[in-house]
Amino acid sequence: MSFESTEKYIASSELSAAVNAAVALERPLLIKGEPGTGKTLLAEEVAKSLGLELIQWHVKSTTKAQQGLYEYDAVTRLRDSQLGVEGVDDVRNYIRKGKIWQAFASEKRTVLLIDEVDKADIEFPNDLLVELDRMEFHVYETGETIKAIHRPIIIITSNNEKELPDAFLRRCFFHYINFPDAQTLKSIVDVHYPHAQGMLVKRALEIFFDIRNVPGLKKRPSTSELIDWLKLLISDELSAEEIKTGTFSSALPPLFGALLKNEQDVQLLERLAFMSRRES
Repeated sequence: MSFESTEKYIASSELSAAVNAAVALERPLLIKGEPGTGKTLLAEEVAKSLGLELIQWHVKSTTKAQQGLYEYDAVTRLRDSQLGVEGVDDVRNYIRKGKIWQAFASEKRTVLLIDEVDKADIEFPNDLLVELDRMEFHVYETGETIKAIHRPIIIITSNNEKELPDAFLRRCFFHYINFPDAQTLKSIVDVHYPHAQGMLVKRALEIFFDIRNVPGLKKRPSTSELIDWLKLLISDELSAEEIKTGTFSSALPPLFGALLKNEQDVQLLERLAFMSRRES
């Protein structure tokens, strides 16, 4: 089983090697990078490329590690016992399988995505160390041990919102997705919009990198935002000439709301544009 770029996902040779190394080592692949660089999409494309089912666990700030294993609904069981509901004596009827349990119990190998692991509290990764290392966990309510039928390919993403514990990092294969260069970004755009005008794409990429290189931006536009912006430019049938003067040196680019996501960055570019016009 080997992963490479797909029709819809351009993976660098380093990223492909990282995926294949994690599979060979049977370790979770920890992916970091700027938001919008395709970390979550990577898991989807790995699953499609290898012909495997994808199980996604999107972590939130309130998510607990136990939820990935299972949850015991004692409240519902108590209510059902008071109402005389049939089957209340079997505790298994009140255990909800988590995403890790689903991956472990699958008859075929799966890809398990643990998305944005750094959103949860600092103990979240540590609470999964044993389970992800041994590929098994204990269900206290039933006394059974759940063991993985097939070791899933585990992809864990992080936006670097907080530091991850050393013990957790030690058990992962790590890869940081660097922001793509102009040529790679052009290839990514071609995948999404193969029939777009060449000059329009060329000019849009120039403006995009001009904006990303502005010092002091709070949030630099990402790959996904470039794709959204190009979609708007194409749908509005704008030409390369119509956006030619749309750099920060003279004016904000058309439909800039797809690229800039906070008022501080908009104001920064507006000030730069004003200063540029005054000097001219």
